[in-house]
This record gives sequence, C-alpha cells and structure tokens, in this order.
Amino acid sequence: MTAMMLDESEASDAELIGRAKGGDRGAFGKLLERHYGFVYRAAYRWCGKKADAEDIAQEVCVRLGRAIRDYRGGGAFTTWLYTMTLNAARDMMRKTARETIKTEAYGAYALISGEAQAEPEDPAEALWAAVRKLPDKQRDAVLLVYGEELSHAAAAEVMAISEATVSWHIHEAKKRLKTLMRSAGEV
Repeated sequence: MTAMMLDESEASDAELIGRAKGGDRGAFGKLLERHYGFVYRAAYRWCGKKADAEDIAQEVCVRLGRAIRDYRGGGAFTTWLYTMTLNAARDMMRKTARETIKTEAYGAYALISGEAQAEPEDPAEALWAAVRKLPDKQRDAVLLVYGEELSHAAAAEVMAISEATVSWHIHEAKKRLKTLMRSAGEV
C-alpha cells in the first residue's frame, strides 16, 4: 500500500494526469494546485483585471475537471492548459462585452461631469492595456512571448501556427503598439 501512495509533491505531471484520468481526486487537486498560478497569471495578462482573472482561472479549473480524461499528452500539459486558459478568457470577453461598454461609458460620463478623477496610470499597465487592444493573434503572440516568456516555437505550438507566423505577429504588434502608445502620450 505504501508503494501505491506516492508522495504527490514528488509525482510528475504525467503521473498525476494518469491518476486524475482514473478518477483520483487527490491527484487532480495536486495538479490544479501545481498549475493554478500559471493559469491565473496567463488570465491576468490577457484581461488585466484581478477579479476577471480569478473568474477565468476558476472556469479553467471547472473545464479541466471535465476535459482531463480527453487529454492525450501529445504536447506539454502546460501548452494544453494555456490553450484552455486563452479559450476561457475569450469566452468571458465575449460574454461580458456589453457590460464593459456600459461601464466604460459611465466612467467617461463621470470623468466629464467631474464626479470622478482620473487616476495616474502605471506605465507597465498602460502597455499591457495597449496589448489587450491588439488584434487577437498579435495579442496572443505578445502575451505568450513577453508575458509568459515562451519561446517563439512554444508560442507557435500553443497558437497552432508556425514559428515564423508568431515572429510576424510579434513584429506587427510592436509597430501597432508604438502607434497606440504614441497616441496615448506614453512614448
């Protein structure tokens, strides 16, 4: 029995995945615990809001519970998990787009009417806010390469495109970011 009770902190992802696929809740919990920070960071970089990132991370945990049995292990688990996180973030963005527009409209009205004051912005947050305005593929490439510090090859695997295409998206994103930051008075 002791041989079966492998210390979960020492178990590899592959071992935990295999046990979780077989219904071992402890292994699944350890897998979630091990990768929750990764999911949260990716979600936060994608959306820029702590509460939204927490919601996305929780949604990924739920989705992972349903999808773990389908994981085939063809690539790195983190690649699969990152793709799941991006999909959850995109789904949330679509779901809350109308509410965001209403909130931003009220915020603009409050600033104009003098009911609220603009807060000074952190330059790094201003840059990430600009990144979130990029077209989907450019935004994803920048978030993966600069936010998650993946290589262009690893980002290409996550995005299911060629490495050269990732490099092109990064190049185009840099040009667009310069324009966005100039128009915002940041550069």
